[in-house]
Amino acid sequence: MESILTLVAPPDCKLETSVSEIAVTALGVGGAHSVDGVEFFSNDRAADIRWEGDPWDEHIADAVRLAISHKPVDYALQPAKHRGKRLMIADMDSTIVASETLDEMAARAGVGHRVSEITSRAMNGEIDFQTALRERVRLLAGVEAGILEDVYSNISITPGADVLVRSMANSGAECLLVSGGFKFFTDRVAHQLGFHGNQANDIEINSGRITGELIEPILDSAAKVQALEAAMQRLAIGPESVLAVGDGSNDIPMLRRAGLGVAWRGKPVVKAQTRARIDYGDLSTLLIFQRMDPA
Repeated sequence: MESILTLVAPPDCKLETSVSEIAVTALGVGGAHSVDGVEFFSNDRAADIRWEGDPWDEHIADAVRLAISHKPVDYALQPAKHRGKRLMIADMDSTIVASETLDEMAARAGVGHRVSEITSRAMNGEIDFQTALRERVRLLAGVEAGILEDVYSNISITPGADVLVRSMANSGAECLLVSGGFKFFTDRVAHQLGFHGNQANDIEINSGRITGELIEPILDSAAKVQALEAAMQRLAIGPESVLAVGDGSNDIPMLRRAGLGVAWRGKPVVKAQTRARIDYGDLSTLLIFQRMDPA
């Protein structure tokens, strides 16, 4: 199988030749065969390195991670075929939007520190997602439901998200927004940016106040994978045609199932289990990984 390692320097920078040389060496150490030359593109900000082998080979992924872990470069390991993806599935909180919406609600309700602590543990994989979500929502019991609209009105869209969704959609790809957070926000963010569909949890409201309970079923990491699988079946495509992006531990199964699963500003546990990361560029870096022109 022909595979590609793509390296991308931070915005307004050129990719250092030494970084590409380190990456070529790392591929060889990891067991890649027939490692080709370095092809620079995007005004020398990015480069492709082609080789023969399995892009999901953990030895190769580990070698690349180790070699460039402290270099200012984003990267992606992926198959050369089906590089332009037909499906994009994205996490919302701290990915498509710049904050954790539940944490923002908690801050306004005066329980921010307690909720943020649970969120951090959940995103790092230290506590079960469903348990963490239930604990955090219970801390909001009795809060006026208007807090949802207040948080949404102050949401910041992550830089590059708008051009990413627009460009993917214009290319013919289906774009889905998935979240372990709340449907109140995914409905609005999906409409604002042009996602084709979205899914998230529903928070229970009674007499204008949050009850502290969730409406079953609770959607977790398994639900994100199920959404990915259902979309692949509907579009009659394989995982090599899927781009997934997220930041937390509950995104890992979705990221590992996709042909291009990208850790966006990922927690250490996420970056350790994925084959692509974006730590320096904005979300439009995902277009560079696909060599897709922005719309």
